[in-house]
Amino acid sequence: MGSVVEMSFLTESDRARWEVLARGKDTYFEVVRDDDDYERTWRRLLKDERIRGIAARLDGKVVGIAHYLFHASVWYAGKCYLVDLFVDPEVRRRGVATAVIEWVARDAEDHGFPSLYWNTLEDAPARALYERVGKYHQGFIHYSYRR
Repeated sequence: MGSVVEMSFLTESDRARWEVLARGKDTYFEVVRDDDDYERTWRRLLKDERIRGIAARLDGKVVGIAHYLFHASVWYAGKCYLVDLFVDPEVRRRGVATAVIEWVARDAEDHGFPSLYWNTLEDAPARALYERVGKYHQGFIHYSYRR
């Protein structure tokens, strides 16, 4: 029988493993950040009530992380945006990402934000999972504006 995925909010003792996974996510998505970015984000994940960070563990080891936030919505009670989700490549396809999404969805609903959404790359391998657990993008295309 496989290991059970255990979920919890990030704590100070998760710092080193969180950074390994956060850097792995950034490497995968070809995002470059400096050490200050990781330090600032870590502090926000632990102290900012609007931003949440969670850890997924197998046999006590952090093997997945997610960052998410709740926000107001014009037409709905509120929304939850799953900003980042990353699972160690060595343990993929063992239910970790599914457990993370289910945790975030429950936490969001418990706090009055019943609508959960996220973005991913068109060719992301995780799309097979996302299309099983979520509603397909329904034709929406994400645009970003930066000055």
